[in-house]
Parts: sequence; C-alpha cells; structure tokens
Amino acid sequence: MQRWPVLLFLAWVCFLFFAGIGLFMSGFLLTRIELAHSSSCSDPLAPPPWDRQSLPPGSCWVPQRFSKAVLVIIDALRFEFAWFDPANVRPLPYENKLSFLHHLATSQPRHARLYRFRADPPTATMQRIKGLTTGSLPTFIDVGSNFATYAIQEDNLLAQLVQNGRRVVFMGDDTWEGLFPKKFFRSYFFPSFNVKDLHTVDDGILQHLYPTVDSGEWDLLIAHFLGVDHCGHKHGPDHPEMAKKLTQMNEMLRSLVDHLGNDTLLLVAGDHGMTETGDHGGDSEKEVNAALFVYSKTPLFGTGPAEEPETVPQVNLVPTVALLLGVPIPYSNIGEVMAELFPGNGDAPSAALQQLSVYHVNAKQVDRFLHSYSLVAQDLPAEQLQRLQELFSGAMEEHTQLLAQMEEATLVSPELESRLGSLIGRFQLYLREARAVCTQSWARFHPLRMVAGCTLIAASCLLCYVTSELATASDSFYRSCLLYPLLWGLVVAVLLGLACTFIQEGLDLLLVSSWAAAVSQVAFFWRWWGRQPKRTRLASSQPPLASVGLRQRLRAWLGLAFPMGILLFRCGAMFSDSFVVAEARVAPFLLASLVVLLVGKLHWDGRLTVPEGPKQQLLGFSSYRKESWYLLYLVAVLLVCARLSVFFHQCREEIPQCRPSLFLAPLASLRNTRAKNLFYLLCVASLVGLVCVVRCWLRHYGNLNSSDPLVLFVRWGFPLVVICIACYWAVASSAEDSLGKLQELVQVALVAFPWAVYGLVSVGLLLLLCNPMTVFAKDTRESAGPIVTPYLGVPSSEVDILHVIPQIYRRMQESLKSRLERGSCKATVAAYGLGSVYSAALVIALTLLGFLLLLLHSERMSLAFLLLFLEAFVLLHVHAHARSLAGDAELFAVPWHAVISWLLAASQFFYSTGHQPIFPAIHWNAAFVGFHLDHSTNLLPAVLVGANTFASHILFAGSRLPSAPALALCV
Repeated sequence: MQRWPVLLFLAWVCFLFFAGIGLFMSGFLLTRIELAHSSSCSDPLAPPPWDRQSLPPGSCWVPQRFSKAVLVIIDALRFEFAWFDPANVRPLPYENKLSFLHHLATSQPRHARLYRFRADPPTATMQRIKGLTTGSLPTFIDVGSNFATYAIQEDNLLAQLVQNGRRVVFMGDDTWEGLFPKKFFRSYFFPSFNVKDLHTVDDGILQHLYPTVDSGEWDLLIAHFLGVDHCGHKHGPDHPEMAKKLTQMNEMLRSLVDHLGNDTLLLVAGDHGMTETGDHGGDSEKEVNAALFVYSKTPLFGTGPAEEPETVPQVNLVPTVALLLGVPIPYSNIGEVMAELFPGNGDAPSAALQQLSVYHVNAKQVDRFLHSYSLVAQDLPAEQLQRLQELFSGAMEEHTQLLAQMEEATLVSPELESRLGSLIGRFQLYLREARAVCTQSWARFHPLRMVAGCTLIAASCLLCYVTSELATASDSFYRSCLLYPLLWGLVVAVLLGLACTFIQEGLDLLLVSSWAAAVSQVAFFWRWWGRQPKRTRLASSQPPLASVGLRQRLRAWLGLAFPMGILLFRCGAMFSDSFVVAEARVAPFLLASLVVLLVGKLHWDGRLTVPEGPKQQLLGFSSYRKESWYLLYLVAVLLVCARLSVFFHQCREEIPQCRPSLFLAPLASLRNTRAKNLFYLLCVASLVGLVCVVRCWLRHYGNLNSSDPLVLFVRWGFPLVVICIACYWAVASSAEDSLGKLQELVQVALVAFPWAVYGLVSVGLLLLLCNPMTVFAKDTRESAGPIVTPYLGVPSSEVDILHVIPQIYRRMQESLKSRLERGSCKATVAAYGLGSVYSAALVIALTLLGFLLLLLHSERMSLAFLLLFLEAFVLLHVHAHARSLAGDAELFAVPWHAVISWLLAASQFFYSTGHQPIFPAIHWNAAFVGFHLDHSTNLLPAVLVGANTFASHILFAGSRLPSAPALALCV
C-alpha cells in the first residue's frame, strides 16, 4: 500500500470530525447578533422637562448629575471580600480587609452604599468588561476570544463618552486596549495574562493614579486592578497573600477618596467573584456574586440603606452611569437604571418624578433595541415580544395620562403620588421582563444542528472502525472507497457554493462543509456496502455460521460487543447531565468493568484453567494456570490504581458538598513549613522513582548497554531533568518568602530551570528522532562494540510490517558475517535490547513527555503522574497476558478492548490530574511556567495551557500509536 492513500484518508477523517464538531458547536454555543446602531443626543427618547426648560449644557436625555466619575475595578472582588462584619473576631484572610468601605457606608449612609453586583455567566474578564460597558449579555461563545480580544463594535459607554466630547483615561489590564482601541484620551496599559504576577499591574496603576486624579484632565477614569484575581489563581482566597492584596486595595481607596472632588462619583466594582480555589468562568454562586460600592462627597441617596445589601445585575450599571454623566444610554443596553441614585430635590414627590423620568427614558431605549433586534434576528419568540409590547404600551399610555394630570395639578396629591409609584413599578416590570426574555433566548440551543453534528461524528467513528477492519485491503479498495467519496463531497461543496451565489445569499462555510462531509460519508458506505457480496462469495468456502455452536457464536460476538457496548454507553450517557457531572467517577468504573468483563470472558472460554484430566473430572474441579493468578494480581493492582486516582479530583460547582483535593494547590499555598517540606520530599521521591523504574526496565532488557548518544542521554540526561524540576519546585514553593536581591535571583531561577527542562527534553526527543534504536550487538571473539543497523525506509508490504524485528536481526547478521568468517573458530553474536526495540523508544519518548507535562502542573500532581504510568504499565500487561491466555497468535493486531480501555484510562486521568470540563478548572498557571513577563502572542500560552489540560490524552495517545509492538513484547 502506498503512502498517499493513508495521508489522504487521515486528512479526510480530520475534516469529517472538524465538520461534525463545528456543526454541533454552532447549535450549542449560539451567538446573538450585534447591532451597528448607536444612540445620540438627538434621539426622541426623552420627554420634555417638567418645567419645560431646556436641558443644562452637557446633558443628554436627562439632566447631568456628575461631571466626573472614577470607576475602580478590582478584578474578582467577591462580595464577601468587600463585606465587613464587626462581630467576626477571627476573620479569614479575605474577610474584613476592606474596612474603609464599611467606614464610609456607616458614617455617611446618604453618600455611600454597598451592593451585591451579580454577574452574568460566563464570568471571564473579557465578557464581564463587555457587559459592564455595553449593558448587554455576552454569550459563552465569546469565551473563545477571552485571550485574543477583538474590538467591541457594539455601542458602548466609552464610545458614547468619546462621541460627546468626554475624556476617558484608563490604567491597568491591557485587555481594554484590544476591546476599545483609540478610545482613551490617555492610557497606561500593563500586561495582564501572567496570573503568577501579583504586583506589576497594581503597582503600575498606583504610580499614575493619584497624579492623574489631581490633574483633572479626565471625565471618566478607569483603574482596573488585577492583584486580587491573580492572587486567587495562584494561592486561592484563603491565603495570607490575599489578605495583603485586599489590605493594599483598602489603603488605595482611602487615599483615593481624599483626592476626589465634590462633583465626582466613585464606583468600586468587581467584574466577577471566585471559587474557593480562586478560579472563575462558570456560573456558581461565588463566581457570579461580586461587589459594587458607590460613593460621592455630595449626598447620593434620598433614603437610608436597607438591612441587607440590594442585589444589582451588572448590566444595570451602564444606563445608570450614562444618565448620571449626561450621555445617551448605549443602543443595545438591556439593563435597568438604578433609580435610587436619582433622588430629585430630596422630597418624595420630586424623587418619584425624577425616577419616573429616567425609567421612561430607559424603557423607550430598551423597546427601541428590541424592535430593531427582532427585525434582523429570529432569536426572540414572537409571543413573548408581543407580551413585552403590551406591557410597554400600557405603561406609556398611563405615563401620558399621568403627565397631563401632573401639569394641571398645582400640588402632588397622595393619589397622584401613589400612581407615580405604581407607574414606576410597571416600567420596572417591563425592563426586568425584557431582560429575562433576552437572557432566556440567548441561552437557547439549536437542537437540529446539535443532532446533525453528533450524527456526523458518530458516522465518522463508524467509518474509522470499518476502515480499520479493512486495513489489509488492496490499493484498489482505497481508490474506490476513499477517492470517489472525496470527489462526491467536493462536487457537492461546489454546487452548494454556486447555489448560494446565484440566489445571492451569504455563503455559510460551516453548512457547506457539513453537507460535503455527509455526502462523502454516504458515498463511502455505499461503495463499501457494494463490495460486500464479493467478500461473501470469496468467503463461501468457510463453514456457514449455522454450523457453529451457539456458545462459539456468542463468544465471537461478545469479543467485540463488550468493549463496543461500553464505549457506546459512555458516548450515549454524555447526553445525561448527571453523567457529565459524575463522569470523573464513571470513567474509572467503566474501565474496571471492561477489564473485569475481559477476565470473565477468559474464564468462560476456559482459558484460565489447565485442561481437565481424569482426576480433575472425577473430583469435579479445575486447577488454574499460574499465568491466571498473575493476571488476577494485575487486575487487583489496576482496581487499586483506579481507586487511588479519586484523591486527585477537582470539584464542580454542581456538587456543593465536594471538597477539592489538597494535591491540587501548589506547595507555595501551604503555610505549615513541615508539611510543605514533607510534600516536597514526596514529590521529588516520585520523580526519582519514575526515573529509576524506567532505567531499570531499560537495563533489564539490554537497552542501556551501548554508548550511543540516546543511551548516554538516558543515563545522564534523565537525572539532570529530575534535578532541574526539583530545583524549580523548591524555588517556586518559597518564592514569596524571598526578599531583596534574593528575589531577583528567584525570578531568574523561575525562568532558568523550566527552560533547562524544555531544552533537555527537546534534545532527548531530537536524539530519539534521529536514531531511535538502542540495540547493542557484540562478537564473542572480540571486545564489545556498538554495531547498530536501524531499519531504514518505508515498509512496502504487510509482511514488512509484521516482521521488522527479524529483518533488523538479519541485517545485523549480514553486517557481521564477514567478520565472523575471518575467524578460525565459530562465534556467536549477542544482541542486547533487540526484543524491546520498539518499546524502548516508546518508553523513552513517554518519559520525556511525562517530564514536560509534569512541569506544567503543580508539584503534588507528580503523584498522580506516577499513578498514571503505573496504571498504564499494568493495563498493558493485563491485555498482553489476556491475549497470551486466549492463544491469540496475531501479535501485531491490537484488539478493540485494549483500545477502548486505553481511551477510558485517558479520560480517567484527565480528571485525576486536577481537571474538569468547566472554565474555572483550567490551569492558567501553566502558560507562565518558565516565563516571568507577559507573552507577546497568544499561541505559546495556548499550547502550554492545552498541554496541561490534555496531558493524560497526550500520554495515552502517544503510547497507543505503537501499541501492537508493545503488546507483542509483553507477550
């Protein structure tokens, strides 16, 4: 078989899977349409002023209340961080640290107030910034651009300020630079992606904050602090470093208030919260529960605060700030204005009239947006839009009538005051119903696309299975079953493209690709099914299935039904929410079940017992083979590994009673020095144990006898990698305790040691790629010397693939033949490591990858990686001995139960390395292992975070590629 059909097939299969996944994602992660419209002061949204006078200068729609505003965003400021409880005498590190906010709220209740600031998921920084400036709801698909931010094209608060001649000054998180290019009068951006850096952004802001405030050359000043968020990612909230960061923020606010003028509004907000492990991105209560603090040196509120802080959605900040500063509300806003910040002239009727005015403007703006959006999109249900229109029309009619009566009346009677309150309630109901409809509609799915995507993926899996069963087919099969389907798919893609061009509709590349993939799959199965009669006639000489006994037929069927049944069960159960939540425990259960079923099948087939003699038949019992007891011992070890892997699991927010594993946190988070040292020694011991086991295995099979560069690297390079990783762990675990010049050395070491590991691993992989053979041969008449003749070239037939090792040995014999014939006596050739010629290279490569992936995890995850390698070794031997007991002579064919068990083990250790398929569980720290400053591009951090996330899949996939030779070796 030639090479090009295989490469073409692999490219085609990748296209099929990408098309299926893309189609599913387009139905699962829906996006809302962003309107290009923009609000302006000339929009006829505001009613005539009550006194029929024009608006004061610098005001749009309603009178401007403040000329300046300072927005301080403390990233990941959870509400509990800002709340102060005087009765708490033993606060946690994140409690009772922002005492200045409590002091302002209690000493000046009409000037300051604390709110629960509820974020809409996803709680990633970019999505929250988008919500805080547009007043709309970003969807989960926007998370993909969280670290590759794109400019916001939708109307937003900053654009309105700039459009109306206001000066916006920014300092802090450089995410804003990509979202709002050329919108700032002055800006001070600092790198934000390095979650290990707690001070660069905050110290940079503090350097410019007070001089900028005193200069007065600004109308809106935004300061986005990141230290609290980064401290949560690095240490978690319950850590002394969090107390230091919050104390620093408290002192910053104390100093900032002294620099503010009477015409300035201060807003202190958290964009989201954080979990107990310091992560965010999901929708748990602690992630969406942020804090908002409002303060002004002039009275803000007409009434005192409530007993419990009020909960305010984050989108409500946009219309509130816009009207307070006298600029139009952004066009796509769906937030509700915070009416208590518009108290009028102090008395109740004046406050009610002022609040009614802002609610009227807010409601007309939201109605205008819903009307415009419904004309270009079909996301919002028609019946719900009709109900919203009825609510709005009824409120507007009552508003017109009430306005006419208010103009005729000289005094506001209690009846009119009651009607004012009722009308305000109707506008509130309309705004909240509109936001609920949008939230529900933009969170809906497209079931047809999701089902079609799953169907494409399932058909692609079936196609791979059919092709694997026909791997020995001739080139004519590949031409007929691969080339023709590709041509059919290409023809369909071209026809669909031309059709879209003729009917003048936008070309949806995803749908075109999906149709092309589906047609090519149908063509493949049609061609494959058309060849079935030929294979049936060729196999007519075989005995018919009816002549085979029922038990034999069941055995043959169960050999494939058991592993495939478990695989289909796992895939089907992914549609169950409870299964997805509990998948961390289900994956090892399915793996253990598959292995136990495999042993049970061997017992049913009588492969575990010796043939029964007359004596055993007389006594009625059978004796088990020695290999059977060893197989059972391996199964027991596998079950113990599956049980131990549970200790490294991360928790999901859906399981509130779950407690995250203590192995997930880095050693730097431990306060007990003795416990830190003990865990450090245990982690280093696991590294040393892994290297010792690998070297002993290679030495046992004779792969460390030569003096080739790869062998020398295994002897000396492996210990050097372990030393570098151990030194990096030691420095990273004590980095926060170092002071002065020692801190500079620590920062250098934090970069140098990981790069040393990267370099050593790269050298090892390069040596392995250049010469993967570790075979050593010697003539018994002469001194030992390396005579290594690797197998060169591409196998040209199936026979070459099945007999590579004999060919290597034969070539070694030919290379020594002349030397042996020159001797006077016969001699023998000793070849060390020939039996493990494949497995040695595989073990070396996996060990190097294991070092690299382990470096990207926290120190205590080394125990999980040690368990991973142990389970992989045991699983490999289980299948090898099972094949030996089953009498399978085809050593180079991998059974399906081995492939599926390998897949389940990869899923098991995805969870057992501290991961979960949720945003808060992503290990962002991996992006900065070996990097002190921020990255210039997003590609490298994406690779590092991806390698950390899918470490188990990388290791198990890498070891599964040449699994046939590995199984053969174990046999």
